[in-house]
Amino acid sequence: MARKKASVDFEQSLADLQVLVERLENGELSLEDSLTAFEQGIRLTRDCQEALTQAEQKVQQLLERDGELVEVPLDVDPTE
Repeated sequence: MARKKASVDFEQSLADLQVLVERLENGELSLEDSLTAFEQGIRLTRDCQEALTQAEQKVQQLLERDGELVEVPLDVDPTE
């Protein structure tokens, strides 16, 4: 279940970030509200980046064989 939760958290954070960007681009927020939204956006961006870094590390671990990293092109099925 942890994998599903992490994925949902990433997706939700990304969606929240998109909403914040739209609100900021709209230009209808006060300066104070804009700063608050910007701070929240920075936190969401860091959360998303951390989730992506963790996913990248997991992929590297899965591709590691006999202590060496095996590069697999994205368009090739590694089971073939």
